[in-house]
Amino acid sequence: MTRIRTEDISTSVADALQYISYYHPPDFVEAMTRAYEKEISEPAKNAIAQILINSRMAAEGHRPVCQDTGIVVVFVKLGQSVVIEGNASLQEAIDEGVRRAYTDPDNPLRASVISPPIGDRKNTGDNTPAVVHTEIVPGDTIEMTVAAKGGGSENKAKLAMLNPSDDLADWVTQTLPTMGAGWCPPGILGIGIGGTPEKAMLLAKESLMAPVDMAEIVERGPKTPTETLRHEIFEAVNRLGIGAQGLGGLTTVLDVKIKTYATHAASLPVAMIPNCAATRHIHFTLKGAGPAELPQVDISAWPKITQQAVGKRVNLDELTPEEYRSWRIGDNLLLSGKILTGRDAAHKRLVEMMASGAPLPEGVDFTGRLIYYVGPVDPVADEAVGPAGPTTATRMDKFTDAMLSGTGLAGMIGKAERGPEAIEAIKRHQSVYLIAVGGAAYLVSKAIRRARVIAFEDLGMEAIYEFEVEDMPVTVAVDSTGASVHAEGPRVWKDKIASFPVRVT
Repeated sequence: MTRIRTEDISTSVADALQYISYYHPPDFVEAMTRAYEKEISEPAKNAIAQILINSRMAAEGHRPVCQDTGIVVVFVKLGQSVVIEGNASLQEAIDEGVRRAYTDPDNPLRASVISPPIGDRKNTGDNTPAVVHTEIVPGDTIEMTVAAKGGGSENKAKLAMLNPSDDLADWVTQTLPTMGAGWCPPGILGIGIGGTPEKAMLLAKESLMAPVDMAEIVERGPKTPTETLRHEIFEAVNRLGIGAQGLGGLTTVLDVKIKTYATHAASLPVAMIPNCAATRHIHFTLKGAGPAELPQVDISAWPKITQQAVGKRVNLDELTPEEYRSWRIGDNLLLSGKILTGRDAAHKRLVEMMASGAPLPEGVDFTGRLIYYVGPVDPVADEAVGPAGPTTATRMDKFTDAMLSGTGLAGMIGKAERGPEAIEAIKRHQSVYLIAVGGAAYLVSKAIRRARVIAFEDLGMEAIYEFEVEDMPVTVAVDSTGASVHAEGPRVWKDKIASFPVRVT
C-alpha cells in the first residue's frame, strides 16, 4: 500500500503547470519544425516561423508561450491500493497546485477562469477550479496528466451523433472548415469515437495527450484500423489547404489522435477537439516518494530560426484613412505607435455606454486608431507587459458595426477570420482588420515598449490598455474592400494541393 501526501500532489501540479507554460512538448516542436521545413506558402511559413521562434524564446525566458494560459484539465488514474494522506480532497489538492502556479511571482500566469458561468461571471483570480477526471485503476501509484487548454481551441469543439454507416473522414473534412482559424492551426486533432455523447467528448480530450507520432505512421505505413483512419483523416484535412493560421498552406494538422469505446449498435457518437499552437501537457507518476520529478529540457532541440519580421513600416500616430484604405489582404506590416486594447467585456461596456448616450471613459478615444483584441499576462521584472498575443476576433463581430460607426475606429487587430456581419461592416466603413500570429504571444510582447491601463481596471486582463508598440508584425486579413485572406488563402491552396502530382502531406 502506497501513501501519497496531498502536499506532494499540490506541489507536482504547480510545478507541472509552470513547466508547461513555457516548455512545448519536444515531440510537438519536432512536428512543427517538420511543417516549417516543408511549407511553401510564404504567409504560412512566416506564421510557423513566428510560432517556433516564440516557443524557443518562452523556453529560454521561462515565460508563457501564449497569453491564454488556459483552463487546467487533469486526468488522474488513481491506483486502488493508494492511500491519500492529508485533510484536503483530491480536487482541493489539485486546485491548490493550480493556485500556486498561477500566482507565482516569478512567472505569473493569466487567470482566465470565471464563476459562475452565467450571471456575474466573476474571475476567480487564481484560475481555480481545475477540471478533474478521475479513474480508479489497479495499482499503487497515481498517474496524472496535467494540461492547460486555451479558450480559442476549446471553443471549436464539435460533437455529432452519426449513423453507424456514415464516413468518419468525410464528417471531419466537412466539419473542420466550419471551425475557422480561431484554434490557431497547425495543431493536433483529438477525436473520440463511441460510448455516449459525453464519453466521446472525454475520449477526444484525452486523446490529445498522446505523443505526436504521425511522421512514423506515414513513413512505415499504418498497422491497425485506428492508425489507418488517423492517417486517412490527416491526409484529407491537410488537402483542404487551410494552412497555418488559416492563411492557406500545406499543413493544417500535425497529427490526428483517436480514442474509441464500445457504443450502442444504433449509435456512432463522434467528438472532435483541436489542440492549438500552444499545446501544453505533461504526464507524471507519483509513487509516494515525494513530488514528481519533471524531465530536463534540452533547448538545443528547438530550431534556431533567425528569420526577422518583415513588412511595410507604419507610423500609427500619423495614420490616415488614405493610407490604411490602400492596404490589401496579405500585406505584411510593422506597426509603431500607440494602440488601444479591448476584448469582449470591454466591448460590451463601450457599446452599452454609446447606446445610452453616456461619454466614453476619460482617455478612451478611438478616432483614427487601431484596437487590439488582447488580454495580456501580467509583466515581471522590466517587461512593459507579459505575453500578449491576439484573441479570437469573431467574438467581437457583434460589436464591430457599433464600434466603427460610433467611435471613429480605423481598424482592428486580432486572430483568425471575421464573420460575414463584421466583414460587411468593415467594407461599409472602409475600415481594416489585421491579424497577429496566435501562438506567438511572448514574441509579440517584445514589440510592446510601454503599457498602461486607461479604463475598466476592474476587468483585470480584459481592461482597456494603451500600448506603445515598435515594429509589431501583423498581416492584413480584411481590407477596406471587404476582401478576406481567410477566404482567399485556403481556396487558392486547396486548388494548388489538388494539382500536385505527389501528395505533400
